[in-house]
Amino acid sequence: MSFVEINNISISFGGLRAVDDFYLRQEKGELYGLIGPNGAGKTTVFNLLTGVYKPDRGTFFLDGENMTGKSTIKLNQSGIARTFQNIRLFGNLSVLDNVKIGLHNNYRYSAFDGIARLPKYFKTEKAMNEKAEEILELFELYGDKDILSSNLPYGKQRRLEIARALATDPKYLLLDEPAAGMNPNETAELMDMIRFVRDHFGMTILLIEHDMKLVAGICEKVSVLNFGQLLAQGKTSEVLKDPEVIKAYLGQ
Repeated sequence: MSFVEINNISISFGGLRAVDDFYLRQEKGELYGLIGPNGAGKTTVFNLLTGVYKPDRGTFFLDGENMTGKSTIKLNQSGIARTFQNIRLFGNLSVLDNVKIGLHNNYRYSAFDGIARLPKYFKTEKAMNEKAEEILELFELYGDKDILSSNLPYGKQRRLEIARALATDPKYLLLDEPAAGMNPNETAELMDMIRFVRDHFGMTILLIEHDMKLVAGICEKVSVLNFGQLLAQGKTSEVLKDPEVIKAYLGQ
């Protein structure tokens, strides 16, 4: 069994089949792209994999465990994390506190411990601070730890969102258009960072992206969606040369 197995998942909204028999096999540590024109169903696939929607049919396995139909919280606790096309940081919290929020899967104390300020509260908070600072150091954000996340420049906000997702200790990371709104220099830095995340954390990554230079530069394989259906799938260099992909997606 592959590390990720998505078997013919489908969902309809009213009479519209938004995703129709989508399947994917992904090996551990693989950096995989999911592309297609606007409205093709890419984010709907992410929503199916993260419990926002439940599929009408089909199954989803991660590392041999059936994830089909689990809630968003259970899926996150089982090792799935995502980022969003529109950055969703807690803007009124510091950079450090944003990462600490992601750590709550593995660091816990009771409400009573917190209210009464018992030793477990201080011990856990100290451990969380140290872990969050370690993550921020890796993402070159340690110097910004006390800044409100809303005051970070755009590229650093993207970095922080990925850092927070990794704080949940995932097995599978879903990145939804991470290069959206970035200039070429920021995109080049993002490519390096995604490679670093895959290599340093041994992370398996599924990436939605419209920037074909980024996709071609970092994704070993790619799937192409068009009107909710799988149009092509395989090695990135081959798929991007497919005449049907060029016609449907690149508009040529």
